[in-house]
This record gives sequence, C-alpha cells and structure tokens, in this order.
Amino acid sequence: MSLDLSKVAPQVSQMVARLKDDREEREKRLQSALGIIGDEALDLEKLTKKIAESRTTWLVAELVEKLASRYEAPLTPDEFSVIATDGSHIDVDRHRSTRCYLINVGSATLRYGVDPDAVLESSPRLYADDEDLVIMPTGDRGREQPVEGTLLGIKRGVEECRRLAGLAAGMPPGSRTLALLDGTLILWGLEAYPEFVTEALLTDGFLSCLEDIRKLNHDRKLAVASYISFPRSTDVVNALRVAVPPSTLTDFQQFLPRSGGARRKLATAASKEI
Repeated sequence: MSLDLSKVAPQVSQMVARLKDDREEREKRLQSALGIIGDEALDLEKLTKKIAESRTTWLVAELVEKLASRYEAPLTPDEFSVIATDGSHIDVDRHRSTRCYLINVGSATLRYGVDPDAVLESSPRLYADDEDLVIMPTGDRGREQPVEGTLLGIKRGVEECRRLAGLAAGMPPGSRTLALLDGTLILWGLEAYPEFVTEALLTDGFLSCLEDIRKLNHDRKLAVASYISFPRSTDVVNALRVAVPPSTLTDFQQFLPRSGGARRKLATAASKEI
C-alpha cells in the first residue's frame, strides 16, 4: 500500500506548530539548567554527598569537579592521525529459509601534517555457521542464546572495536593517534543476558580489544574515545535534578511509588525546574 502524503501533510503541520509552541518553554528550562551549572556559590562537596546518598531508579552522574569547569585546548601536534570505525548490520530474517546475518564495519584513517592522507574502507562479513548464530556456555546446548536483535547490535559493537584495534596496531612507532568508536563504551545492553553471554562479548570481546589497544602505548601514543550523536542520556541532568529539591531530601524513591504515573510526575516536576 502506497503512502498517502495528503493525509500526512496536516499532521506534519501540527507537529511544526507544536514545536514552535514548546520552544519558549525549552529555552526557559535550558537557561535554568545553565544557571545551576554556572552557579559559583554551588557547594560541590555538599552536592556530591547528596548525590551519593540519594536513592533513585535513574542514573545520576558522579561529580568530581565543578559543573562549569573549563579547560583550554592543548596545542595540536604537527603530525597526528585519527582512526575511527562504525558499522551497520542486517538482522536475521525469520521469514527466510536460511538463518544468517551480516555485519559491515566501515573504517577511516585520517593523517594530518606535512603528508596528509585518508583511507576509507568497508569490511562486510556474512555469518551463517551454527557457531555464529548462537552464543552458548561450554557443553550446554540447552542454554544457547540466539544472536539477533539487541544482541546482534552489541556483537556489531565488539566487531567495530576489534577493527579499531587492528587499525591502531598498524600505526607506526612514535606516532600520535586518536582512536574513535561510535556509541557508548559501556555495553549496558548486556545486563539483560546470562553471564556466559557477557563473558563472550564483553570479557573475551570488547574489553580484550581495548586491552590490545592499551598495550600498544608502549611505543606510541594512543587515545581512545567514543562519540554519541544523539545520546538521550540524562545522567548530568539527573545530577541537576538532585540539586533542585530541598537540601534535606535524599530518598527520592519515597516519591516514586510503583505506579508509573507518580514516577512521571516527579520527573516532570524536576524537569520543569531545570
């Protein structure tokens, strides 16, 4: 069935109008948040203690310095490189007769200095063997975990890190390199899976690749970072939420009963403050 754009157009207009109406409210919240961050009178030690004692179901950033701390950027080296990886995948299609998935890892090597250069590559791989389609503990086929959906996304992240480690190993001794990964360095999604899955993808996979990169620093300088284009992370905002209520309040959960409605009310109230 084709898309009827004539029916979608009015909905788009309504969305645009709503965004315009919300702009002023968002600006007020932003200015309020910036006011808290830039408040020189903010007692960092007191707020840090309050965060540590707070009981919440949402993650709160741990403060190690003032929220408004600034640092001057160091001088750029005359010669340095940037390496990065990012990937995509095609998930298992249960409507096909053959179970398989594909992971494509793209990489970029950019060299800056007197002899600049750029190398862009793509490394696709098709996974169709039985051992590729599941993760299972040694000798226990009854507990096998299919590699698909969220788990496939995590496996792709491991392969991106593995490719990055390979690029880092190819950097010449004495070089300076910034190594970039797409997405978080903390594989939160593994919390929902059995320990043997975590061991396979995190311990023997992601962390092993990062350790390989760390070992390369004995004869070159390598820095690893990740970037998130649209993080949707609220850790810092949650720290500001803790700063907003009365200073004596630490048990935020007393205002968060099991009903989702009450939880949303407190979150909304705190958000309006910042």
